[in-house]
Amino acid sequence: MSYSETIHYLYSLQKYGIKFGLDNIDRLLSALGKPHKSFPSIHIAGTNGKGSTSAIIASILKSAGLKVGLFTSPHLVSFTERIRINDEEITEKEVIDLIDEVREIVIHSGDFSPTFFEVVTATALEYFKRKKIDVAVIEVGMGGRLDATNIIIPAVSVITNISYDHMKFLGNTLRDIATEKAGIIKDEVPVVISSQVHEVLEIIEAKAKEKNAEKYLYGRDFSSVLKKEDLTGIYFDYLNKGSLSMNDLHLPLIGKHQLQNVSVAIKTAELLFKKIVPNSELRTPNFIRDGLSSVRWPGRLEIIKEDPPIVIDGAHNPAAAEALTDALKKNFLGKNKKVIVVLGIMGDKDIEGIVKPFLPLASEIIFTSPDYERAASPERLAGIAISLGFHDVQIASTVKDAIEMATNSSLINPHSSLIVIAGSFYTIGEAKEVIGQKGVLARLRE
Repeated sequence: MSYSETIHYLYSLQKYGIKFGLDNIDRLLSALGKPHKSFPSIHIAGTNGKGSTSAIIASILKSAGLKVGLFTSPHLVSFTERIRINDEEITEKEVIDLIDEVREIVIHSGDFSPTFFEVVTATALEYFKRKKIDVAVIEVGMGGRLDATNIIIPAVSVITNISYDHMKFLGNTLRDIATEKAGIIKDEVPVVISSQVHEVLEIIEAKAKEKNAEKYLYGRDFSSVLKKEDLTGIYFDYLNKGSLSMNDLHLPLIGKHQLQNVSVAIKTAELLFKKIVPNSELRTPNFIRDGLSSVRWPGRLEIIKEDPPIVIDGAHNPAAAEALTDALKKNFLGKNKKVIVVLGIMGDKDIEGIVKPFLPLASEIIFTSPDYERAASPERLAGIAISLGFHDVQIASTVKDAIEMATNSSLINPHSSLIVIAGSFYTIGEAKEVIGQKGVLARLRE
């Protein structure tokens, strides 16, 4: 296929929407020779923090000298962001060639309609096999139990913080959502768990017991102490009962919410090394320190422009919005008093829960809509803000228009204004394009 035909094919798969189940991915991977069985992996589920945690784990393992595949979603600007080896993105040509092969399998398999995400998952796993990676870090797309990535049997499973999100697909209670995400726990595979509310932890621990999986809980079996946070990231000590502990670590990701993510990542790396290199000693694990210092993860409290200052964050649910606003208060608002917020949110999200944390901070909010059919209209978003008692709202039909409006507004107080763009990865991805980043298959962000 040509590049344009590849785009058309991937777009066409989106009509199949989101389907849960492992039959399609099993069929695809069987036809490819089961590439996922050719390397060990780490599997990461959760509501918030799973992308950052995945990136941190991959960076630690790379620093240890391993060839590390990283599969995440969605992408911000380029489709190639999803599939990386040692932080190098898959090339456009490799995407075309691999998807062409997968397409041929689909065409010759009779009554078979895999979804966009299933095809992309198969493509990533086949790519990792061909590149002979040492280990893969695989982020769940949605949920866990029936997500296409759950075809793998990992060396270590990880469950980051669980809160309300994707209720249309995962259920309306935390117990329902936790049940889906705990579905990645496999027989006798250790699981590392972020701190959770009681009802969620109950579900996860019951599943771990059922699967005879050793469990390691943040705050009980390992933890960290935050020593400092600023615009250069977080500084902390890592504490681990009866095992590896380290002082004076630095992670260049902003916000104290990253403390738990990085702790989970370190524990996961330790467990992986014990499994794949049983006799290894991690008494002087300089690779952990080096791996943390080189972590890069776009779209999470990322400063994408200095003049005027623009910060983006993919806060797409209430818990993420609260984490973002807490970090803004701590790290940005001492210098910037006027906060201009640009929000574009998907229509199936808890819009009120996402909007509320921004209201005490915002001087004004510009509501917009990314170019995606699931996006809520700016008028609907503005109406919800007004119903909450916030009236300094504006509407922009596109993200580009919203950024122009915010920039013009910042000129009134150019030295004390901060523009914050959030609400969806689709929104911040378009923002990065507006600022000047060029994408590859940019709008296939599902």
